[in-house]
Amino acid sequence: MIEIGIIGGSGYTAGELIRLMIHHPKVIIKSVVSKRYFEKPIHFVHHDLLGEIGNMKFDRDLNKEIDVVFLCSGHGKSRKELSNISEKTKVIDLSEDFRIINKSSFGKRKFLYGLPELQKEKIKKSDNIANPGCFSTAIILSILPLAKNKLLKSNIHISAITGSTGSGIKKSDTNHFSWRNNNISAYKIFQHQHLQEVEQTIHQIQNNFCYQVYFVPYRGNFSRGIITTLYTLSTLSLEENKALYEEYYKTHPFVNISDINIDLKQVINTNKCILFLLKEKNQLIVVAIIDNLIKGASGQAIQNMNLMFNFNEVYGLKTLKSIRF
Repeated sequence: MIEIGIIGGSGYTAGELIRLMIHHPKVIIKSVVSKRYFEKPIHFVHHDLLGEIGNMKFDRDLNKEIDVVFLCSGHGKSRKELSNISEKTKVIDLSEDFRIINKSSFGKRKFLYGLPELQKEKIKKSDNIANPGCFSTAIILSILPLAKNKLLKSNIHISAITGSTGSGIKKSDTNHFSWRNNNISAYKIFQHQHLQEVEQTIHQIQNNFCYQVYFVPYRGNFSRGIITTLYTLSTLSLEENKALYEEYYKTHPFVNISDINIDLKQVINTNKCILFLLKEKNQLIVVAIIDNLIKGASGQAIQNMNLMFNFNEVYGLKTLKSIRF
């Protein structure tokens, strides 16, 4: 058994971590930190955990005697938190602070980009993981087999829509109900921060890539989930492309290739990514769906933890079921 801590315990990703970890066969939740709610019961914030986690309360400070800590405080705050964490404690950071290689160090810590389907063996040997972004997870999983086989030979065009939880728990003009309901908007067109992760990954495995990646993200009028649609030039047939994807993901338990069109409810409340491939003229189209809070955040963080501690990769994650109705 290992003991874990969570910093930033009142947010969406922390709530998902707790819900998943209480059913993990190899984990004890030792400390959940919230400066705002310290000494209040965890179910005071995460109401659905009433009766699930006893009377456990939020801590003001992290218990030092833990094996791994999850940083859920939000973007730009992880470096400050790391100053108070023992060097013996492994770290999984859910912010964007260490995902880009030239910003991935803090003192003696060197963070590895934690997409299991990209570099599983390296994750097993790492003590510090930068958990990928939610959009970038879906996008990168859509193109990894192509990049591995040096088949990205033109510009890549992507559109994607995410639920309101992608903006975090803090209230803003664009995530409250009256604005989101019956509404949709594009934002950060061609400028979204997750593009850096996508481009970094492409160049990491296909260093001759010299084209552009165009990304248009949308805010959706639902609470959770991401669907991305990507297209790029391909000289292979649809069947040949499907064979590449099936071969690449055959050892990755959470990525599935569908032969029929997909919809977002297939992955909500799961750690799955489902891909659907189409071919129109000379363009390969890849549709991807994930739950932004699980495969796009907390579930992937647990997947990384399982690899770091040599647990079964699916522990704590395979019991999840999609919500169809």
